[in-house]
Order: sequence, then structure tokens, then C-alpha cells
Amino acid sequence: MLLLAPMLWLGCATTAPSVPMGAPPPEVDAILGSVSPDRMESDLRMLVGFGTRHTLSETESDTRGIGAARRYIRDQFQLIADASDRTGDEAIRVEMDRHQIPADGRRVFRDVEMVNPMLIIPGSMPAARDRLYYVIGHYDSRASEANDVTSDAPGADDDGSGTVLTMELARVFAQRRFDATVIFMPVAGEEEGLYGSRAHAKAAREKGLDIRAVLSNDIVGDPTAPDGSMHDDQVRVFSEGITVGASAKEAAAIRRMGAENDSPSRQLARYVAMTAAWQGLPVQPWLIWRPDRFLRGGDHTGFNESGYAAVRFCEVAENYDRQHQDVRVENGRRFGDEIEFVDFEYLAGVARVNGAALAHLANAPSKPGDARIVAAQLTNDTTLRWEASPEPDVAGYEIMIRETSAPQWRVLEDVGNVTEATVGYSKDNWFFGVRAYDGEGYRSLVAYPRAARE
Repeated sequence: MLLLAPMLWLGCATTAPSVPMGAPPPEVDAILGSVSPDRMESDLRMLVGFGTRHTLSETESDTRGIGAARRYIRDQFQLIADASDRTGDEAIRVEMDRHQIPADGRRVFRDVEMVNPMLIIPGSMPAARDRLYYVIGHYDSRASEANDVTSDAPGADDDGSGTVLTMELARVFAQRRFDATVIFMPVAGEEEGLYGSRAHAKAAREKGLDIRAVLSNDIVGDPTAPDGSMHDDQVRVFSEGITVGASAKEAAAIRRMGAENDSPSRQLARYVAMTAAWQGLPVQPWLIWRPDRFLRGGDHTGFNESGYAAVRFCEVAENYDRQHQDVRVENGRRFGDEIEFVDFEYLAGVARVNGAALAHLANAPSKPGDARIVAAQLTNDTTLRWEASPEPDVAGYEIMIRETSAPQWRVLEDVGNVTEATVGYSKDNWFFGVRAYDGEGYRSLVAYPRAARE
């Protein structure tokens, strides 16, 4: 057997995305500068202090169990809402998203109520308010035995880190107004099978909610690899290719177009990379073209299953001695997910990656509708058509172009405020997209075109 030593982390060589000309909107810097590592540490110490946050643990105690944890999150959210000066349609709301989950004979060994605390900041633009953008992380934890509801399970990194990131961005975003609606939702039941997020996503689809993007953060607080190497300048971003709910006909069309890497979730991942690069953040995304890691899952999955674009953030090199382990020492080796292993400066950096993407998404126009490549005749150029984005502040559109083997958009052509453009690149040799921008410079997600006769 040939063994190859990992001499370097290839994520460091990831192709950087192209960014728009000029500086990003200045408001985003102010948002990102408000992220506080100290507040996240304070929140995490409270969550860890509840002993266990197992989904089926104690619910009545104010000092132990998942009930105490979810009430703490709710109360923090309520403080945020009470401190805002928003009223009427723009009033910040706090809700407890509840789902009754029957016993499954496996990890849900009795009927249980899953509760997802939510802080909702309605959009300030009526034309954009129904567009929803989420940041999530799971606040439940577990010990070595999946059904052990009494032993201490600190869950500091998995996933207290994603939970307090979500809470911190809720504080920061509540201080400002955005065109679209942003929602911050720590979820329960991840360790039992993604129950809280799946139930919410399924209910959202049944209600017809217009969820445009979900940023899921799970295990995002420890940049130190098991071998001691440091990866505090990157965070992995996982995304699905062909959408999980694609029909056989839809999947066949995707393959004919060669569009396996251009799903809505992949476009969201590219957007995260673009905004982080444009903002010049110290932590940069490492885009992983897989739905998730081997043998593990995350709460973005339920949203993907319900047809929504969603990605998963995760630190570069996980330490499995600190996941799903009783706190203990064996032969001098420490096990357990304790708070001392969380690096709050790194966690703040990951929060800023999320915050940059969220701020741009929530202030940008919708992506153009029904984008299409006109494939009516043989030509060496390409004509694209699309429907105008509905927001009143749209200032124009950009055609995005890349080689078929390139992971990121490489060429950008500003075509002005039109709904049709012809570019001097062959549709046979290049991939194309189209996005909208407003007068402040916010860019929409990229719409990937279908092939059409007109």
C-alpha cells in the first residue's frame, strides 16, 4: 500500500473568486465590526453551564437540561427585540417554533416536543419582505451514548459554537434595517436525526414560505487540528450539487447542461466566498463540493430536502475526541467537548463570514427570474434573457462567465438595466449566469440559465 503524507492543506490553494469593481457598501464593515467574541463567550458559558442539552433531557429545571437552554436563548432574543425601536410591520418578533415528534424506536425513544427559538427581523422594503434568509445552528448536545439524557454533555463546539454565532449575529443585525427578512434560529434535535430543522423546513415548504438561503453553522469554533496545526484563516462550506429533490427529468436536464455544480446551493456557496473576499475578511471560505462530510450530517440537509438553498459551515480539521464523547481522561488522553477548546477570535471570524453574506443577501435585489440561454441557432456568441428583479432599486445586471472547468465566476460584464444581452463567448465553451445589482452596490445571487429557444 502506498501511503502519501499530507504535506499541505490544499484548501490554502483554493481558487479565489472574482469580486466586483470598487469597494463594497460601507455599511457592511460597520456590521462586521460589531461582532463581539466576548459576548459569544458569555453565551457559551451559560449554555455549557446547563450540563446537558440533550433533546430529551430535563425541561422544567432552570439550571439544567434543554428546557433551560432554550429559555435562555429565548430570553436573550427577547432582550434584543425589546431594545429595538421597530414597530408595526417592521417590529422584531421572538417565536418558539414547536414540533411534536413521535418516538422513532431509535434515538427518539419517546414522544418529544422539538422547540426552535427564533428571532425574526422583518424586511424594511415591502417588495423584498417576503424573501427570507436564515442563520442557524443546533443547540442540543449529546454524550458518548446517544440516548444518555443525564450525563454532562457540554457541547461547546458541537454545536454551542454555531448557536452563539447565531445569537451574536441576531444582536448585531437587530441594530440595523435590511430590505429582506432575516431569521436567526437555533434548532433542536440535530443529534437525534436533524429533527428540528427538518420539521421547520417541511412546514415552511407546506406554507409556501420564500426561503432564499440558509447558512447553517455546525462545529465552527476550533481552528486547531488534532496534530496541532492551525487553520484559523479558513472555514469549510459544504453544498449540494444536483438538488436532492430533483426529478429524473430535471436531473437529466442538469446533466445535459453540464450544470452539476450550479445548483442554488452551489451558487449560495460561491456568494459566501465572493462576499468574504470582497470584504477582505481574515477567515475565508474553503468551498467543498459535497453535501456534507462522510458519516455525519447537518441541519442544512432538511432545507435542501425541502427544496431550499442551504450550506453548512464547519471548521477545517475536526477533533473527534471532542465530539459525542463523555468528558473524561483515558491514558492521559482527554475526551469531551469543553469550552476551553473554543477559540472565540476564530469563531468571531466565522461569524463575520456569515454576517457578510447575510448583509449582502438581505440588502441586494432578488436574483433575476427565468434566466435562459437562447439556443435557437448555431452561433459563436451567446444571448441571454431574463425577467427583471421586482425590487424598485434595481440599477442593472451583470453577466457572469467562467470556463466549464473553473469553480468560480471569472469574468464579469455589466450590461446595464436591460433584460437581454449578447456576449462574445460561445455557449458551447463557457458557463454563464446573471445577477442584479442596486444603486448601493449590493449584488444578488447568480441565476443560472436554462437552455431555451427564445
